[in-house]
Amino acid sequence: MRTALAFLLLLFPGLALGQGRLSGVVQDSVTHQPLAFASVFLANTTLGVTTTEQGTFTFPSVPAGNYDVVASYVGYRLARQAVSVSASAQQLTLRLAPTANQLGEVVVRPNPNRASDFQKFTDLFLGRSTFSKQCRIRNPDDVLVDYDAQANELTASAIKYVQVDNDALGYRVKYYGLRFACDFARQIVTFYGQPVFEEMKAKSERQQRRWEANRVQAYLGSLSHFLRSVRDSQMTAQGFVARRLRIVNNPRFAHADSARKQLVRQRRAFTRAEQDSISRWASVPPAFAMLYTAPRHLDSLRHVVAGEQRVLLRFRDRLQVTYLLAGPDPNYHPRPSPFARGATLPTDQQVSELILMQPEIEILPNGQLANPLAVFTDGYWGFEKMGEFLPLNYLPPAPPPHP
Repeated sequence: MRTALAFLLLLFPGLALGQGRLSGVVQDSVTHQPLAFASVFLANTTLGVTTTEQGTFTFPSVPAGNYDVVASYVGYRLARQAVSVSASAQQLTLRLAPTANQLGEVVVRPNPNRASDFQKFTDLFLGRSTFSKQCRIRNPDDVLVDYDAQANELTASAIKYVQVDNDALGYRVKYYGLRFACDFARQIVTFYGQPVFEEMKAKSERQQRRWEANRVQAYLGSLSHFLRSVRDSQMTAQGFVARRLRIVNNPRFAHADSARKQLVRQRRAFTRAEQDSISRWASVPPAFAMLYTAPRHLDSLRHVVAGEQRVLLRFRDRLQVTYLLAGPDPNYHPRPSPFARGATLPTDQQVSELILMQPEIEILPNGQLANPLAVFTDGYWGFEKMGEFLPLNYLPPAPPPHP
């Protein structure tokens, strides 16, 4: 056992940075009276507790890192507080504001979801992978879906939370505060909230082994796996290759697009020559994707702050990341690049794109980003959704020690 633990700490040095204790009290924001038996959890983890009759709670051992501590109670709005966990203990006070229907009135929905809109939301939220097909939303009536035809945007939220049972990984996920949006014109899907994970009870040892194997499969090659390998100087050893991807504007696009739109606006029957011109102008890409074939060195992707045990993700342009140790899901079909029409990513590899939305972002000891919304992913990582969604505190089991 000691040998396996030592191996795990060598493989993921961030685990050795210590754990902290979180405790506190949940109160009514108006009366400051304690709320007994309220739910308190660390978002994106399996760590959750219930308050005592005095409204107190304790997390005795939390891995170092940044978390959102969330409190939930019937008849109250969620309370959320961001914390940075270190070796020192912390005391929190979470105050929940009563909602308008605190006495339990029935919430009346203005309009039911259209079946087609809800199906689009389900496909985009859960995903289309093999694991995603084993996910089910258990409270569809609590999900509010709306399609804005003028903006060509699909949005969704939840009255309380969206419950997703993932029978591929063995997790029950309650996604509190969901904010979902799909911009069909730009082909961008975003969603965020405060999910909490609960391990489902396996019906047999065989099912438990399947869940554990699937969790490892979902983790390997994921963004979390990549970030942890960058922080722990294990990128190459863990099977990742990163290359610089540069997007260069096409100087011919503006003229071609303007000419095409001007002709199309005439709304008449076009001659064969005009039809050929429209097709030719439409094929002009707005930009070119330039991939540098030489792999990037680890230290060109990060900045290590000496003496502070801080690692910052930092690189120029975009990053194309290939995971070499496993192929893609059989349901993965890369869509054409929006920058170079007709160009697609390889179909036989897990190839993803990573874009920084700010100059640099800290990679925390638990392998997550200090600001997860400061990156944009595409390619294979964009394909993976709830079907591959793992808690922040998940780590794959350590391989057996060599004899």
